Amino acid sequence: MLENVMHAAAPVAPVPTPDIPTPAMLLDRARSLVPILREREAAAGLARQVSAETIRDFTDAGFFRVLQPARFGGYEMDPAVYCGIARILAEGCMSSAWVYGVVAVHNWQLALFPPQAAEDVWGTDSDVRISSSYMPCGKVTRVEGGYRLSGRWAFSSGSAHCDWAILGVHIPAADGGAPDPCNFLVPRSDYTIIDTWDVMGLCATGSNDIMVEDAFVPDHRIIREMDMFAINCPGHAVHQSSLYQIPFAQLFNRTVSTTSLGSLKRALDVFVEGMRTKRATYTGVKLANDSAIQEAVADVVMTLDDLDMRLARDLAELSDRAQRRDWSDERRAALGLSTTSMVSRCVTAIDQIMLFSGGKAIYRGNVVQRAFLDIHCARAHVANNPYPYARNFGAMAFGAANDCYDI
Repeated sequence: MLENVMHAAAPVAPVPTPDIPTPAMLLDRARSLVPILREREAAAGLARQVSAETIRDFTDAGFFRVLQPARFGGYEMDPAVYCGIARILAEGCMSSAWVYGVVAVHNWQLALFPPQAAEDVWGTDSDVRISSSYMPCGKVTRVEGGYRLSGRWAFSSGSAHCDWAILGVHIPAADGGAPDPCNFLVPRSDYTIIDTWDVMGLCATGSNDIMVEDAFVPDHRIIREMDMFAINCPGHAVHQSSLYQIPFAQLFNRTVSTTSLGSLKRALDVFVEGMRTKRATYTGVKLANDSAIQEAVADVVMTLDDLDMRLARDLAELSDRAQRRDWSDERRAALGLSTTSMVSRCVTAIDQIMLFSGGKAIYRGNVVQRAFLDIHCARAHVANNPYPYARNFGAMAFGAANDCYDI
């Protein structure tokens, strides 16, 4: 389905590039990794980190280059390719897919910074990776040419495999008014990773804390969140490809919602296969003949079908609007609600599967249980909370102005 909405974006400038795989080739590479990720899943969970071997496989497959600017060896492909890879990888291991999605989207965001920032990161190695934590936890002091930054940020997925981090900061207003939310780009030499990731789901994402103590961040490594909303960052003028004319949250929020679809699909397949021969413990009745279980399976199948179609439709609209530079608050609000409500639908669906999985599903290592925990943890991400987006969208339907600036 996703293949139907993949349109390769034009490069920023004609530069020599290596052979670029087609979208179909990239999706095939993702499918070939699914059984390998399943083999590594248990060890990754115990380590609370995706392995360096898995990151190397993603790098060798070209996955991190899908959204990367062409001038730095990237493919500048349509977001549908990126989301398609993440969804497929999640059928192998949702934590691994989550790390891929979150880390890869930063290669897109880096293009929004002033050009010197990308030179700082990729000037000698275009495979360098970036993690993030957008929580506005930093404290800053203005100095000549930039800011001194200190703070501690949580939830930096995949940070052990990255050499830079994008961190959220509120810059105080000089007049005492509302602070200006910004993103600061910081090298690994200026921060420490603190091992805090001990959680019930998405165990292998290694989403540890980042600590910065009085580091200097030059102005060219800072962008304003309102400029990302307005599509008016320094990099927007440099990278003319339509890929970089998409509002930040419209792409990032799909980073943390798409993987739940792949995890739910895997759990459904395992559940159905197991039910083919399973019988009730006390009666011996074949459970596949239970109408309640049959209806649950039908409901989950329809949920996945609905969400897959919605994702394909929304990604096609994002690409179309980016090409036409046509962004209305009304459509942005609708598209924002569309993606932030997806994981809640997946939670309802995986709860049904877990409900009928019986006592064996409570043992560690059970695939349905792992999907249950992973999807519930994904729902805890702020970008997967549909209520603020639903309230904003509903209010706009009654004539209120948009007040949600992360759509």
